[in-house]
Amino acid sequence: MQRLELHWACVTWDGDFRYSPNGWQCFSFVGSKWNNINKAERKLYLKNADRVLLTRARQGMVIVVPEGDDEDGTRKKEYYDGTWEYLKGIGIQELDNKLL
Repeated sequence: MQRLELHWACVTWDGDFRYSPNGWQCFSFVGSKWNNINKAERKLYLKNADRVLLTRARQGMVIVVPEGDDEDGTRKKEYYDGTWEYLKGIGIQELDNKLL
């Protein structure tokens, strides 16, 4: 078995796995729009893929949640804001955006 371990990691969170008032929701991007994933095995696959990415850093991690843009129907703010608020709510520290 080969392990993937990194000292530091930077993960960009996209709209395929997003948090909403109804819990975690899974989507796939097809053509020019997001489609809801309904099959349980595909939802589990997406959840586990993100879990793997989020558990590989040994010393630290930066998670980037993009700002949405309501003028772009594929990157609406609602796709990212719930996840951003959830991550802050569980104690993930926000970096000072003046440094970016």
